[in-house]
Amino acid sequence: MDFELMINSFPKLLNAAVVTLKLLSVSLIVGLFIGLLFAILRLNKNIFINKFAYGYSYIFRGTPLLVQIFIIYFGLGQIESLRSSFLWAILKEPYWCAIIAFALNTGAYTSEILRSAFQTIKPGIIEAGKSLGISNKVIFYKVQIPIAIKQSLPAYGNEIILMLKGTSLASTVTLMDLTGVAKYIISTTFKPIEVFIVAGGIYLFMTFIIHNLIKFLEKKYSY
Repeated sequence: MDFELMINSFPKLLNAAVVTLKLLSVSLIVGLFIGLLFAILRLNKNIFINKFAYGYSYIFRGTPLLVQIFIIYFGLGQIESLRSSFLWAILKEPYWCAIIAFALNTGAYTSEILRSAFQTIKPGIIEAGKSLGISNKVIFYKVQIPIAIKQSLPAYGNEIILMLKGTSLASTVTLMDLTGVAKYIISTTFKPIEVFIVAGGIYLFMTFIIHNLIKFLEKKYSY
């Protein structure tokens, strides 16, 4: 076991973890908005809107994240009309392609998490708001969304952790995230065990922080 390599690799991998956290945070923020939108569409009584939202969720939850990244990064570049449009400035960059893939993927899972949370809200709460003369819009934004977010925290915490581990796939499209830098160091040292132990330890520490943050929020909003 080369402990010197592990010590020397740690600062490089720690810097790369910043890229991983950026990928995670941006993807989760965009994915949360996408998830909320499609959760609302899933609850719509219009069959076409409902089926459209279900189709999005089904496709992105039913196919591997790696395949989605490859389709967006490699596949979209083969469409001539896209290469000649303003979208190409975004789609030619591996960073933004990874963000798009991660956001769409986590958005699909988030939509199902929020949909389930919305459906667990007791009708009596909504009816009580209406009896006080509060509009449906205010009830939705001030009552239903906060309750749904509170109830979905445990499941959403698991999704954040899964997404953190999923960001390791960004290295497949040349991004130098935590896994990407680990692969580069291994290619020059030919010592995968030592490098991956350090990289795995950093992932584990980030998971520990997220897990305890979610537990704190659950405890805080459980009253």
